[in-house]
Amino acid sequence: MSSSPRLRGVALAAIGLVAFLALWEAVPRLGLVNPAMLPGPSAVPVAFLKELRAGVWPAAVASSLGHYALGLAVGAVLGVALGVACGLLPVVDALTSGVVRLLRPIPGLAWVPFAIIWFGVDLRAAVFIIATGVFWIVFFAAHGAVRGVDRDLIEVAQAFGYRSAWARLGKIVLPAASPGILVGLRTALGQAWMAVVAAELFGVPGLGQRMMQASSLLATDVVVVYMLTMAALYGLFDSGFVALQGWMLRWRG
Repeated sequence: MSSSPRLRGVALAAIGLVAFLALWEAVPRLGLVNPAMLPGPSAVPVAFLKELRAGVWPAAVASSLGHYALGLAVGAVLGVALGVACGLLPVVDALTSGVVRLLRPIPGLAWVPFAIIWFGVDLRAAVFIIATGVFWIVFFAAHGAVRGVDRDLIEVAQAFGYRSAWARLGKIVLPAASPGILVGLRTALGQAWMAVVAAELFGVPGLGQRMMQASSLLATDVVVVYMLTMAALYGLFDSGFVALQGWMLRWRG
């Protein structure tokens, strides 16, 4: 009985996707839109094979994945560390609150000029832009998750001999806060991927740069190839993280 609604949902999703692709294919074929401006999905496999055979697609994917992994790691580690510290220690929270209010409203793209000035158009600039976008999401998720930990648990831990801050952090605070932190990290996955494209649009080698090169030549079929590549890769990242999240939180039953 439980599998029937699930199968129905999958079938409806497949029907919706097929209908969308059919409509997309029909629009340029019927002359409603110039095919040079919006190629149909039937043009995408040919363009993909050309990029693949030329070695451009693997190189762009590898470059973007490198930026993504480094930027996500830097932003996530710093965000979790400072978020936990602020959530656990009122003094640190008070010291940083003014800086947080000042910097948080600044959009990530506003840092692009400084990234280019400080690091040039290379890997370091991309990592900085990505890490900046990721940091705030993870920081607030970790801060809120730690602040939301039941104080009775901490008192019980102290009663059982976990009197140091490090002991309470490892045994009580982080396990209790991990669901909230993981939610923030999942959100950061998407933010980091969008920041990758934003960073590369300014010239850093990768998927974004290749999209800009193709658009300047009106090779819209190539642009669509890389748009779909980004969508597919993010789907893999998100699915993998959901599986990891479920494994890490298996203790909740």
